[in-house]
Amino acid sequence: MAEQLRPFTVLGLETSCDETAAAIVRGAAPGPGEILSNIVLSQLDEHRPFGGVVPEIAARAHIEALDAIVAEALATAGCTLGDIDAVAATAGPGLIGGVMVGLTTAKALAMAAGKPLVAVNHLEAHALTARLTDGVAFPFLLLLISGGHCQLLAVEGVGAFHLYGTTIDDAVGEAFDKTAKLLGLGYPGGPNIEALARGGNARRFALPRPMLGREGADFSLSGLKTAVRLVASAPGFAATDAPDLAASFQAAIVDVLIDRTRAAMDRFARDFEGARTLVVAGGVAANSAIRDALSTLCAAKGFDIKKPPPGLCTDNAAMVAWAGVERSQLGLFDGLGVAPKARWPLQEDPGRGSLATGSPETRNALR
Repeated sequence: MAEQLRPFTVLGLETSCDETAAAIVRGAAPGPGEILSNIVLSQLDEHRPFGGVVPEIAARAHIEALDAIVAEALATAGCTLGDIDAVAATAGPGLIGGVMVGLTTAKALAMAAGKPLVAVNHLEAHALTARLTDGVAFPFLLLLISGGHCQLLAVEGVGAFHLYGTTIDDAVGEAFDKTAKLLGLGYPGGPNIEALARGGNARRFALPRPMLGREGADFSLSGLKTAVRLVASAPGFAATDAPDLAASFQAAIVDVLIDRTRAAMDRFARDFEGARTLVVAGGVAANSAIRDALSTLCAAKGFDIKKPPPGLCTDNAAMVAWAGVERSQLGLFDGLGVAPKARWPLQEDPGRGSLATGSPETRNALR
């Protein structure tokens, strides 16, 4: 019988984009964990006039808000820094200014409180959220869809990922945002497109489905985005046509995601006999049309589907804290010299996915 690791209580910080967030999570792998607090301050109002995130504005807002957000997270959880076992923070990928703010703050807190530091890959935090919420066992297939990422991966363990497919141009969330801008909708684009599409005819405009039926599980969305621009700029296109175009665009996105996920499911089933779980994560995973279509696909393919609540799909600190729990239990801590990264693919995790980075003495003491 496998040894049960002791529960950890971790403070997590998230500042990789336009949410300033702090959370306290307690638990033990494989979960579920307990979210003691999860405070998220959105910067939507600051960025809305620009139609997207302005890195300099985001970094400055993180500096102004983070200390108060951390204090609120601790107070809501009824904790002090002395009660925390480790401090975790997103160290990348993301907007480098924002990442630096969160990671530097985490280093200061860890040093002041005498607690270990965990530098978390933002993508891994998304990947492990289903273990926080549902205790999903390894291995599982992950569809990670967000503003900057569109990937299908096998998740074999903490720090252990195998890529099946990724976008060769635009991420799905970026396609949503740019389509929303073409239609004169506000930021963020994803929720606005979804809302507009509910009143539209998804078969009105024949938009392309890039890569549909192609070998492999890669994505391409730039052609779809271009097709939307051509329709929206055509003579005679009126505001009354926008719901139909939004619905047609969303339907094309759904078809592409389903086709690519189906291909990855077939590969995953061959690679991991008996494993049949799909986890959907990232901000775009909050889209109800996508969630419903993936549920239908999983039923047809004999897969269980795990979809974290929408509030845990978008950027938040609870997922960072949980990734800190998982890494802390394995003794995977980081020194105060760890650097922030604007780019940090999940496959680039040398040594961090192995227990070798924590000594046997350290790991035994943590159990």
